[in-house]
Amino acid sequence: MATNTEAKNVAFLGLGVMGYPMAGHLVKKGHKVTVYNRNAEKARQWAAEHGGATGATPREAAKDADIVFACVGADKDLRAIAYGDHGAFAGMKKGAIFVDHTTASADVARELDDTAKKLGLGFLDAPVSGGQAGAVNGQLTIMVGGDATTYAKAEPVIWSFAKAVTHMGDAGMGQLTKMVNQICIAGVLQGLAEGMNFAQRAGLDGEKVLAVISKGAAQSWQMENRGKTMLKGEFNFGFAVDWMRKDLGLCLAESNRNGALLPLTALVDQFYSHVQKRGGNRWDTSSLIQLLQKT
Repeated sequence: MATNTEAKNVAFLGLGVMGYPMAGHLVKKGHKVTVYNRNAEKARQWAAEHGGATGATPREAAKDADIVFACVGADKDLRAIAYGDHGAFAGMKKGAIFVDHTTASADVARELDDTAKKLGLGFLDAPVSGGQAGAVNGQLTIMVGGDATTYAKAEPVIWSFAKAVTHMGDAGMGQLTKMVNQICIAGVLQGLAEGMNFAQRAGLDGEKVLAVISKGAAQSWQMENRGKTMLKGEFNFGFAVDWMRKDLGLCLAESNRNGALLPLTALVDQFYSHVQKRGGNRWDTSSLIQLLQKT
């Protein structure tokens, strides 16, 4: 873990539930931060809270930055803030680095990497895991793709909001690693949903079941953090079903290219489509149990 990092001029583009606290941690670590958000009022709110500056466009926010961080919704949002006359790439100085924390496709990561190189810029795809709580607490796990020299320059600053940072290889490999993460989470959540529903229908005390099995081989982050709320049918928080379906769509598209079989992932993706039809677009991903409780 990097310590005593030299203060940098940085920009942060995208102040959603993840980006807002991530940018705040950069200030806490002594970096000079300029933010951009599509909703300018949110950027002003962030600046008032943290003491940073705002940019009216991605280009303006990025113009003096050594590193430009981004955390937006999807490929199209990423292209919108990177490209064009008002995009970050147009304003970045030679040698500056664009670090993308969006969960996006490996294709867009490779595309942005190629464009950045032609402009004399560095690029890293660096999706994160740990959810909103991880962002708020500065405890994210970050998987990074891109040039090793570029990674070495940016890594000390990335540690500002991380508990683990790992270079996975060339551009796109950070995004591919995040896909593995989401594939595994989907399977764990479906298993946990079935187990908790089984426990309730068998007349067991669900919380006692969790207390016992979480000390054994069944233990997982999802069990520790979502098991009790699943039993209570509480889903109005956490990582939204809409975002999980976006991520699983990336996984399934990539599997069609590389030949990997994802039968369980495809099934869970369809289960989430049924959750959406019940109005659960913004429910937490643990809402899979709702399909079993209310068939």
